[in-house]
Amino acid sequence: MSESSTPESAMSESVAPAPRPAAAPSPLPTVYPVIFAIAFCHMLNDMMQSLLPAIYPNLKAALDLDFAHIGLVTLTFQVTSSLLQPLVGLYGDRRSVPFALPIAMVSTFLGLVLLAFAHSYAVLLVAAAMVGMGSSVFHPESSRVAHMAAGARRGFAQAMFQLGGNTGSALGALGAAAIVAAEGQGAVAWFSGMAAIAIFVLWRVGLWYRAHGTARAKSAHLAAGPAKLPRATVVRSLAILVILIFSKFVYLASLSSYFTFYLIEKFHLSVRDAQLHLFLFLASVAVGTFVGGPLGDRFGRKYLIWFSVLGAVPFTLAMPHVNLFWTSVFSACAGFTLASAFPAIVVYGQELVPARLGTISGLFFGLSFGMGGLGAAALGWLADLKGIEFVYLVCSFLPLLGILAAFLPNLARRHAAP
Repeated sequence: MSESSTPESAMSESVAPAPRPAAAPSPLPTVYPVIFAIAFCHMLNDMMQSLLPAIYPNLKAALDLDFAHIGLVTLTFQVTSSLLQPLVGLYGDRRSVPFALPIAMVSTFLGLVLLAFAHSYAVLLVAAAMVGMGSSVFHPESSRVAHMAAGARRGFAQAMFQLGGNTGSALGALGAAAIVAAEGQGAVAWFSGMAAIAIFVLWRVGLWYRAHGTARAKSAHLAAGPAKLPRATVVRSLAILVILIFSKFVYLASLSSYFTFYLIEKFHLSVRDAQLHLFLFLASVAVGTFVGGPLGDRFGRKYLIWFSVLGAVPFTLAMPHVNLFWTSVFSACAGFTLASAFPAIVVYGQELVPARLGTISGLFFGLSFGMGGLGAAALGWLADLKGIEFVYLVCSFLPLLGILAAFLPNLARRHAAP
């Protein structure tokens, strides 16, 4: 009996199907309503932030301030809105806070109310700090939520998020300046209604975050797989990304802050005509930001970063030596190519350190704000010393730092499933 059963058992073992390898998890679907909600609130947030510099003339006259006082207000806002972002992101990586976004917008709401009725310099500083703290929480947390909702379209999600901010800055600079100029400091209270709308929308986003966000973040991490890069490679790659952010935002700060002065001095334009050329540049930045995300999804983020930063070199090098028409064309081309890099840089950093989404987002957004502000201040000092045309000649070489992107590892290949 035992001998007769042995062949049967052997045959059954021989025909048993071989174990199949575990199927790779399917990509998570993209949650477009959450992405659009985050982009919409980013637009409102950056529109409200633009109110502070818009009322500087009113504050200077009402509170009898000098330029040193105004500079301290700007410093207070910049410190709370940029330097705190990495710390907020680090805390969010260690402890999930689904309703951090509506709480951040409450801080902005209270800051706007204080700003509208600030009758002392101390209250003005507190108001600036509260608006800055709201921004410091909003940016890393909303970038994290956009990553959670993105599914396979991470570049698209970051591009939509950043496009909302660019749109808000542009609309705020136009609308807020006009309304505040006509109605005065008290008109800021009207814009607190935007914060109330954003609080409601972000509360709904927080409900989705609590129900699905954390699980989606873990699933996305497992689906992507660890990059398995040596620590030295990760540190070197992050250092390269920081240098690229420096070259991008310092050059963009030179155009955003001083382009009108450059056009007026070199081509003798009126303020109105110079502003139109600046608007064309800002529009190209917005378009580049939106286009850069999907292109990074399609062709790979490393190559888009390399192309975007280094690809602006021909335009920046030629711009100080051409006439008005080509200056306008080259400034738009430079703005488009440079802006297309930032969504890819943020997503690349998140994929490089997938367990620190908030920290990476806070670090990169904080650096973009901080470097832009410091760069504008340094370039203003250089313009006083050497002239505005010298500034653009020096800044034209900054995008050459984009060649460092060649040393970034190709994460797409390392994340590919076997």
